[in-house]
Amino acid sequence: MTYPATYQQQFDEHKVCVIIPTYNNAKTLAAVITDVAAYTTNIIVVNDGSADDTATILAAFTRLDVVGYQKNMGKGWALRQGFKRAVALGYLYAITIDSDGQHFAKDLPVFLEKLGTEKQAIIIGSRNMNQDFVPGKSSFGNKFSSFWFRVETGIKAPDTQSGYRLYPLQPLSKKQFITRKYEFEIEVLVRAAWSGIKITSVPVSVYYAPKETRVSHFRPFKDFTRISILNTVLVLITFLYIKPRDFFRSIVKKETWRALWYEEFLKPSEPDIVKAASVAFGVFMGIVPIWGFQLVTAIFLSILLKLNKPVVIVSAHISIPPMIPFVIFLSYIMGSYWMGEHAIDFSFNTEISIDAIKQNLKQYIYGSITLAVVAGITAGLLTLALLKIFKKKTAAAVQE
Repeated sequence: MTYPATYQQQFDEHKVCVIIPTYNNAKTLAAVITDVAAYTTNIIVVNDGSADDTATILAAFTRLDVVGYQKNMGKGWALRQGFKRAVALGYLYAITIDSDGQHFAKDLPVFLEKLGTEKQAIIIGSRNMNQDFVPGKSSFGNKFSSFWFRVETGIKAPDTQSGYRLYPLQPLSKKQFITRKYEFEIEVLVRAAWSGIKITSVPVSVYYAPKETRVSHFRPFKDFTRISILNTVLVLITFLYIKPRDFFRSIVKKETWRALWYEEFLKPSEPDIVKAASVAFGVFMGIVPIWGFQLVTAIFLSILLKLNKPVVIVSAHISIPPMIPFVIFLSYIMGSYWMGEHAIDFSFNTEISIDAIKQNLKQYIYGSITLAVVAGITAGLLTLALLKIFKKKTAAAVQE
């Protein structure tokens, strides 16, 4: 094995290794290892229960770190075992490359170059999937995966199915992953993005062998079903937890409030009454009982009414998850005045949820509309008063 000292030095300086997961790819495995070894000896091969000549092939290479086990567990499990070994050996980064010959070792320097500017990012080797020799199902699967990745993270990535990647090991070693097969490569990207790890990419070459000689362990029905189930779970988590969490984090930042205050509330070209009306309308729309359509309706109507859209949007988030039990409770209290003797006795407790609405829908609707009106007017008047007070103090400070 020969390799340019400059590349080996870069791998060592950055503490980067190459992980090659393999399962029954005896025809291509030796060539892949040989090509990678031309750039570095920091190689970990994970033998995922292969039943062919893989073990014999690996035994012929003397400078490999091999992780092996008898039962085939899936690519995701193999990658996870490779990450564990890499961390144990002191590596900070791992480049994963498939053993079927699809990827080219000549692209390894591209990852190293990108690592020079992106120290804590997952770097995806983005393939050109529009070439004639790329199978139609692979191109479709990539577009499908990239679409849902954008829904789940808001990040536009060109090739979320590429197995040619560079991973920062330290942040990933702290996570407990649940998937073991091909869907792991989706889970790791989404969860990394949720935790703030940057997802970026570099262009790489790709080779698909002719259909009659191509070896693929991807099972279209089973694996696509597993991926679809995972995406369904991730989308639910995104909209029920991640997006509300990110919004709540953004509004507690001083920078966010400072920008909102100076750029929107203190906008000299806009009358105070418009700002106060925007707060009132936002609060009203955040409480009014049109769950799932509150924000969309608020934005649409704020445009028609020529209100301050950013202020309306922020105010409409009064019904974020931590506030929902209080909103429901106060709605039932307000509704009891309309229901008279038919009102239910509704006490505040930790079991308050949206499901409780179904049991006494009429009282909730009456109460939530009343609460929306009262809270909106109160918030608007309070905003108007605060703006007047602030401007008086500012004027007095200028005169002094």
